Amino acid sequence: MDFPQALRERRTGSRISQLDLATRAGTTQRHLSFIESGRSVPGRGMVVRLAESLDLPLRERNELLLAAGYAPVYPETPLDGPQLAPVRAAIDHILAGHLPYPAVVVDRRGDVVAANEALDVITEGADPRLVGPGTNAYRLALHPDGLAPRILNFAAWARHIVERTRQLGELHEELSSYVPETALEEQHLGFAVPLELRTALGELHLMTTVTTFATAVDVTLAELKLEAFLPADARTAELLVRARGTGSRR
Repeated sequence: MDFPQALRERRTGSRISQLDLATRAGTTQRHLSFIESGRSVPGRGMVVRLAESLDLPLRERNELLLAAGYAPVYPETPLDGPQLAPVRAAIDHILAGHLPYPAVVVDRRGDVVAANEALDVITEGADPRLVGPGTNAYRLALHPDGLAPRILNFAAWARHIVERTRQLGELHEELSSYVPETALEEQHLGFAVPLELRTALGELHLMTTVTTFATAVDVTLAELKLEAFLPADARTAELLVRARGTGSRR
């Protein structure tokens, strides 16, 4: 894809007019029109400003730079490299601090990077091949050999997960095949679906929060997500706290 087409598709996909984008990027609508038509070649700084003004993920900003013929600006450092050792330490600290509640860190595809001990209560009974670093948290959530048999509100939870994975190609197609063709309740809110899970501790009702490295300038960090599970009721909180106190979640 050439740069004019790539820019135009990202602008229209974000539902931003030429005038709005030009204003945000500090240029004129006429100049932006010339860029999108290929009549004007933007400098590297302009490409960066346009990408920032569109609020694109860092990976897409690099792709836009490449399409314009420039080298990527944002590095993509391996998470296990020495440069990100402080980040790994910070992640471990955050995961430990979330105890006694489960938490997991995933990358842009939902592959598990790290998790705390309390996640065991969620993954208990799942096929070991679906659990642990490098496996996919979304697949674990929906696979018949994963959490699916123990999720009491599986239809609603599965739709919630699938909606979050629309940009993941083949993985999205696989996950969609696990979702039952059942009508959702009229009051269904896809963005606020709790996880109702049967466990050895008892029935847990969990809500989730997602935290990102909002100020990251490295692609790897920008794409990490901390998925934290919180008790949705007092009974769930009590069960998780008690399990932590006894040193057993089984």
